[in-house]
Amino acid sequence: MSVAFTREEDLEATAADLPDRPISPHPNLVTPAGLAAIEDALASARAAYASAQASGSIEADRTAMARATRDLRYWSARRANAQRVETEADGRVRFGGSVTIERDDGRTQTWRIVGEDEADPANGSVSHVSPLTRALIGKGVGDEAMVAGQSVEIIAVD
Repeated sequence: MSVAFTREEDLEATAADLPDRPISPHPNLVTPAGLAAIEDALASARAAYASAQASGSIEADRTAMARATRDLRYWSARRANAQRVETEADGRVRFGGSVTIERDDGRTQTWRIVGEDEADPANGSVSHVSPLTRALIGKGVGDEAMVAGQSVEIIAVD
């Protein structure tokens, strides 16, 4: 068969069929900063959607519209089910607070427990549904927990 009669893959059409971003089945707990970040992301998604609609060339660039639509659906859902949590210092590891642990090898690490969308382990924040958080939640200074198969001691709670 001649190459002239084969259809090359239409990358725009493929990109236009972007799958939805998965929505977590866990409660969408957020800190005040996390809620503000979700609202900023939702505003950006609305602006991107409006821009893609206004460009008038949706047929020429379906990728931008598909991405904007997907992001708008995701951030709208995350905002709709966000549960803002105010925290109180009670000496226990809790949502919105920070915890410092000491590992058996002497290393110390400090983590802030936040919502899933604001978690950034590289910058010291972990999700409230992470295995680390599940092992530490509700414990206080001096308590021990098993994290990644190792015993850790909680040395500070903020």
